[in-house]
Amino acid sequence: MEFPIGATVTAQALETNPYPLLAELQQYEPVSWIPALNGWLVTGRDQAIEAMKDADRFTVDDPRFTTAKVIGDSMLNMDGPEHTRHRAAFAEFFRPKAVRDGFEDWLNEEARRLLQPFESGGEIELRSALAGPLAVTTIVHFLGLKDVAARDVLGWYKHITNAIVGMATGMPVSAEGQSAVEAIRERVRNTLADAGHASLVQTIHDRGVLRPDEVTPATAVVMFGAIETSEGMTANVLWHLLTNPAAMASVRADRSLVAAAVQESLRLEPAAAVVDRYATQEVQLGDVTIPKGDLVTLSLLGANRDPAVFPDPDRFDLLRPNHQQHITFVEGPHRCVGLHLARAETQSAVNAVLDLFPKLTFDAERSGDPQGLIFRKPAKVTCTF
Repeated sequence: MEFPIGATVTAQALETNPYPLLAELQQYEPVSWIPALNGWLVTGRDQAIEAMKDADRFTVDDPRFTTAKVIGDSMLNMDGPEHTRHRAAFAEFFRPKAVRDGFEDWLNEEARRLLQPFESGGEIELRSALAGPLAVTTIVHFLGLKDVAARDVLGWYKHITNAIVGMATGMPVSAEGQSAVEAIRERVRNTLADAGHASLVQTIHDRGVLRPDEVTPATAVVMFGAIETSEGMTANVLWHLLTNPAAMASVRADRSLVAAAVQESLRLEPAAAVVDRYATQEVQLGDVTIPKGDLVTLSLLGANRDPAVFPDPDRFDLLRPNHQQHITFVEGPHRCVGLHLARAETQSAVNAVLDLFPKLTFDAERSGDPQGLIFRKPAKVTCTF
């Protein structure tokens, strides 16, 4: 058997407790055929980065790309000039200065607003009270969509996420997923129809970089990506701090460590555990020959725990000197366009928790560890105070 470890991999193991398995694959089969995925799983950091940077050999432009089947064509499933065009429509608005000047103060205030109803004491579940709502209100505020309630957006996003995950396991696009995309399309139409309503969506439409029919899927993919990754980022870093009391004490004593906590959490537990590519030709990756057309799944979760780059890789270490070398935001042309906004949002959330709740006790029995085959986060982050 050419890939004996890969043959033992199950989807359930990758979803629940993948770390020992990924470490074994990384050591012995960094590029391995996984029958359970009907594709290749790349856990080697060098091989994953090589594939990310080479869109000519490893493309996202494939009819099997599940997100495109649910949302429609966007920068997420395009390569080459078309990807550049779609990305350019949004890129300048996500740059560090634009985020710092336009959103940091708002983010700080919004995180505190969401937490204030809980200040009197008792208990709080931080994913549903903070991580999810902040991700929603941030991207709605950023895009400027008209007449959109945070509760509705959370519902759409959950249906879209479920549809994408379902398709990855062979299910057709769900009716709920289709309805969610149609609801977003309707809100985009309403926003564009109101000439007096200033919005980023209107600006992108008016500039003409995207065709009118491309604005909705572009908006949907930015909205979906921002909510999924930002909610996961925030929930994961809060879980890491609450389950590492020494780290939490250090961050409370020195707020400059908040950024380090976010980076180390991103390394240890990417909100998106994998990204998919498809071989455009027969290609050599590491010591393995991959046939043309095969699915190549790149494990960010595995690559971020490469012991050659990150000693003692399973430890949450605020003082790790190179935690910023994680590849959670991907490398190459598909590097996450919204990474600066996502980090600023998560840092605002952590600071708000530290400010408003000087004493938190983690309730492990009513929480959960990060889990997920594609998207990873704890089901609940419950605390008493």
